[in-house]
Parts: sequence; structure tokens; C-alpha cells
Amino acid sequence: MNARLPHARSQRGITLIGLVFWAVLISSVALLAMRVIPTVNEYLTIKRVVTRIASSGASTVPGIRAEFDKIKSVEYAISTISGEDLDVTKDNDRIVISFAYAKEIDLFGPVALLIRYNGRSQ
Repeated sequence: MNARLPHARSQRGITLIGLVFWAVLISSVALLAMRVIPTVNEYLTIKRVVTRIASSGASTVPGIRAEFDKIKSVEYAISTISGEDLDVTKDNDRIVISFAYAKEIDLFGPVALLIRYNGRSQ
């Protein structure tokens, strides 16, 4: 007779291979996030600064670039671009400041991630 006991349950859980798989997957995602989030923060800071300068009423290209460099010297998050990297144009009597740059993030060994950021004032 092969009767089952009413309180007996089959074993459930995660195997060692499953545990290692999930540990590697979660640590890889965490590593990627820790490397990418500071660059996204820098991009958002640059975009905020560029929008503030464009709406402040600065009128000359050298003045706009000097204002960006002055803010960059105070703002610790901006390190990739300078005032010389900004493209300043006029659109319907509004100043539009645009920028574009590439950020290479070393992950491990020969593996790197290249992110291209571009933005403009609103």
C-alpha cells in the first residue's frame, strides 16, 4: 500500500544552481545600475542647467558658454562637457541651447557600455 499521509507535503524550494543563477543575474543588474545611474544624473543636471540658462535671457554665445562654465565650476555632477561643447541657436526669437556627448562606461575587463546623450533647452 502506497498511501499518502494527509500531512505530508512534497519538498519545495530553490536548488543550488537556481540560487547561483539568480545571484549572478541580480548582481549583474545591480552593477549595471550602479554604473549607469550617475551618468543619467549628469545628463539630467546638464539639461536642467541648459534650460535655466536659455530662459534667463542671456543673449550672446560667449555669454551663454561662460555662464555654463561658471555653473559647471559649482555643480559637481557635470564633468563631461564644457561651455565650448554647447550649440547655441535661435528659433523664433528664442535661444535654443543643445548638446550631445558620448559616455563610455567600463563594466569589467574588455567590456564597456557606450551611451550617447543629446538634449536641448526647452
